[in-house]
Amino acid sequence: MEYETIRAERVGDVLKIVLNRPERLNACPPDMALELANALNDLNGARAVVITGEGRAFCSGADLAARGERSIAGGRGAYTALTQAYNPLMLALSRLPVPVVTAVNGPAAGVGCSIALAGDFVLAARSAYFLQAFVNIGLVPDGGASWMLTRLVGKARATEMMMLGEKIGAEKAESWGLIYKAVDDASLQDEAMLLANRLAAGPTVALGVMRQNIARALEADYASALLVEAEGQWKAGDSADAAEGGKAFLEKRKPAFTGK
Repeated sequence: MEYETIRAERVGDVLKIVLNRPERLNACPPDMALELANALNDLNGARAVVITGEGRAFCSGADLAARGERSIAGGRGAYTALTQAYNPLMLALSRLPVPVVTAVNGPAAGVGCSIALAGDFVLAARSAYFLQAFVNIGLVPDGGASWMLTRLVGKARATEMMMLGEKIGAEKAESWGLIYKAVDDASLQDEAMLLANRLAAGPTVALGVMRQNIARALEADYASALLVEAEGQWKAGDSADAAEGGKAFLEKRKPAFTGK
C-alpha cells in the first residue's frame, strides 16, 4: 500500500515502518498518525515490527505548523486530532499481536516520544533524545505519556520530564530504565533489525500474549494477573509453536517456530 507520510515494507518476516517527513523532522500531523495505524493494522503475516524515522529525527512531535485539514490548532482542534487520529494510533500499537522494536534515530519529542516509547524494545542512537516539550508551549502531555511515563520511570522522573520539559539523552534514558538500550548511531538500524528478526523467529502467539499480559498487569491486581496468565497460557499452549517447542525440548534440538 502506498502512503504519503510513511514508508512501510516487508523485510522477511519483519514489517519496517519509516516516518518519512524528514524536511519537517518527521513531525506527525493527524494524517501520518492515521497512516501509521493503517500500516499496523495490515501486518499481512509479519511477525515483528520496526518503527524508525527518515533523516536526522525520529519524530519531532505533532505538526503544529500544519494548516487546513492537518491543523491541530486550539483546544478543540487538539482534542479532535487526539481522539480521531493519535489515540487510535497508540491503541493500535498497544494491541498488536506481534512484538514492536522502535529504532530512535534522533529527537523523539511530544507525541513522537510516546510513539517511540510504545515499543516493546526501544533502541536509541546515542545522539538521540526524548523530550516532553508540552510545558514549553503551555500544553499538557498526550499520546498516553502521562500513563506511560509514570509506569516506566516512576512519579518523580515522569514529573521531571513533563513539568521541566528538558531533553533526556539516550544514555540517561537507558540508565533510568526508560528504554531498552542506547547504541552507536552507525549500528542502530542493524541492531534493530537483528533484534526484530530474532523476535520474528520466535513463538509469535506466545510473544503476543506476553505483550498483552504485560500491559494488563500494569493495572490488574495480583489475583487478576494470575487468571490472565492462565488464560494466556491456554491460548499459547494450543499453538503449533508450543507443540514444536515441547517436541524440540524432548529431542534436544532448537525449535523451528512458524508463528502459528
